[in-house]
Amino acid sequence: MTLFLLDDRFHYELENIMRMFYWRPQIVSGAPENDDDGYCAAAAVQGDGCVDLSVVFRDEDTMIERRDRAGTDVSEKELEHELALMMYKVLSEATGKRPPFGIMTGIRPAKYMADLMEKGMSGEEAERLFKERSLVDPGKAELCRMTAETGLRMRKRCADNGFSLYVSIPFCPSRCSYCSFVSKTVERDRSMTGAYVEALCRELEYTSRITKDLGLLMQTVYIGGGTPSVLSADELRVLTEAIARYFGTPSEGEYSVEAGRPDTITEEKLLVLKEAGVTRISINPQTANDEVLRKVGRRHTAADIERCYELARSLGFDNINADLIAGLPGDDLESFRHSVRWAADVLKAENITVHALTLKRASFLRETESEIFSPDASAMVDFAQEELTAKGYAPYYMYRQKGTVDSLENTGYAKPGTECLYNLFIMDELQSIIACGAGAVTKLRNAESNLIKRVFDLKYPQEYLDRFDEMLTRKDEITEFFGEKRI
Repeated sequence: MTLFLLDDRFHYELENIMRMFYWRPQIVSGAPENDDDGYCAAAAVQGDGCVDLSVVFRDEDTMIERRDRAGTDVSEKELEHELALMMYKVLSEATGKRPPFGIMTGIRPAKYMADLMEKGMSGEEAERLFKERSLVDPGKAELCRMTAETGLRMRKRCADNGFSLYVSIPFCPSRCSYCSFVSKTVERDRSMTGAYVEALCRELEYTSRITKDLGLLMQTVYIGGGTPSVLSADELRVLTEAIARYFGTPSEGEYSVEAGRPDTITEEKLLVLKEAGVTRISINPQTANDEVLRKVGRRHTAADIERCYELARSLGFDNINADLIAGLPGDDLESFRHSVRWAADVLKAENITVHALTLKRASFLRETESEIFSPDASAMVDFAQEELTAKGYAPYYMYRQKGTVDSLENTGYAKPGTECLYNLFIMDELQSIIACGAGAVTKLRNAESNLIKRVFDLKYPQEYLDRFDEMLTRKDEITEFFGEKRI
């Protein structure tokens, strides 16, 4: 299906709405020809004292056309909104689909609602605004409100001069079919990890001097990947000792590590993390269905996950996250229901993060399958919300991604008091995230102006090592961003 746009003013918003309904649509600037079949065309044309809005849909069996007129005093933002509403309604009628977030295409719907509530709007008013102005499904509007309410309580812990430290370990034991992260498999690149950790520690030292000179306060630490637990116990010890030496202890006491997959987790490694003061780990099953795990390239079983949880509990870890993915190939609603109940009742994970399957551009899944839209994905995430909230978990952060099945969301649920501050701080853009390691992105935020700037580390591990000194100078942009002003 092709989307024709008669001008480019509203390209981004209308393209994203089109992608809610069609897999890989073609986007063309200009008007369709008379012989073009299978298209949607949208336009906002300046007329005599007015702006004419139109959306036309045509395929072999259907012709739908909507038109409206707005005054010339209507803002560009409002014109975009009206055209987006028209296009959403036309495509809903043509396809029979109703994407649950309506015309809301942003990746942070709960943040937007929290911002409205922080300015004085009640949760009920904000929820109603989502439903009436943006056509958000009532269940999703309620989820946004619940997430915003939890997040607002956590926002109070964010210091104006605070930052979170992110440390990237871009290695995995193998690559899952749905993953597009820039990571190396240790089967081929095990010899690189020692040199990588050594360079990473040098970057941490350099970066710590900058943050201390600026008077910034480290509030949380997050070691992610990739799969950080592919490092040896000795490498993990070197890394965690460097973080402690150069940055000290996070002021909020939160120290998270993506321990990852059971085929990389050992007692020795967990003991290293415990001794380093790590307070929260992720051991991620994705599903409790062994056949689905095999299909997506995960080299473990549900029983392996259970053994890892028992081991971690025995060593004193009392805040563990479990990731689940709704819509994996071969999974169905009943299987997913079992996974959710298993994560809550058997693993007793304090945090359960429910991701909707996203067909990422560089993933094997997207390369090998032309269209994968599970008919059960929407029902899966709806069940997770109902089941987990009934079991005492509350949603506390949420985000959306391009290419996600049925335009769904990813939501982090947590037992009260176990929420991950880092996840909220980064998702709601509340503070600077200073990141070290290959593929890491530092995201700087000025607390007064809300200005955001990104500083990119080199993407690939070998490139990171080969051009390390050049890459290190990029960290000087942190000082340039904040300048002489201490915030």
